Amino acid sequence: MTGASSGIGAATVTELIAGGFHVIATVRGEDDAEQLRKRHGERVTVLRCDVTDAEQVAALGAHVRERGPLHGLVNNAGTAIPAPLEFIPVPEFRRQIEINLIGQLAVTQAVLPALRPARGRVVMLGSIGDRIASPMLGPYHASKFGLVGLTDSLRAELAPAGIAVVLVEPGAVATRIWGSGTGHADRLVADLPPQALELYAAQMARARAIAAGSAKRGIPPAAVAAVIAKVLTTANPRPRYLVGRDAHILSVVARLPYRLRYRLTAARH
Repeated sequence: MTGASSGIGAATVTELIAGGFHVIATVRGEDDAEQLRKRHGERVTVLRCDVTDAEQVAALGAHVRERGPLHGLVNNAGTAIPAPLEFIPVPEFRRQIEINLIGQLAVTQAVLPALRPARGRVVMLGSIGDRIASPMLGPYHASKFGLVGLTDSLRAELAPAGIAVVLVEPGAVATRIWGSGTGHADRLVADLPPQALELYAAQMARARAIAAGSAKRGIPPAAVAAVIAKVLTTANPRPRYLVGRDAHILSVVARLPYRLRYRLTAARH
């Protein structure tokens, strides 16, 4: 389980341990690691791993392989970097893709040798944002749309090995990703040229308000954790699972004719 320090990751660790699993959980900070150890004791193995750090990913893979067959991998680590695409620094855009997309592949490659003998499963944490895009979250949507292609190709390639690859697509979830994303936005805005604020101030304010609403009114992380546990334990999981009422509603919007969909999702002045 990557990204296990809080939100969906932490809730899924709790859910899986309650179901009898031993969980190998990755976090980036030692404080988060210690909290997980205190909460779950010997039922969890906590490892420090930044999914963008090749050496740490390799060490994670070696540890997992040494333990023997692996039942499942949950690729949950992720972040959201909000900014207008016209002005976002390319290194910031690249960082989003590295965390949310390339890191998912790197971890999967590292542990696949342990998944093969168990005919295990790979769970990718997508988002309803992998079907429909909104203003100011272009980097996030680019990573999540890319994750759909990655997941579908991986599912096709691993089918002969009996390894199911499943995409879980939550709607708004009450996690700190929105708070951390807003904090990152504040730092980005401080470095943007004045023209960016002149052109996009209203859109950035609206995106901030939506993020605050998501943090307050989103479904609890435990609801997503329950679906992940189902994917890992059901005999024949579906290729995709939408989670949350808003995810189901927006999935309908995503199937509308393009012109209508774009009118509905376009920014307002």
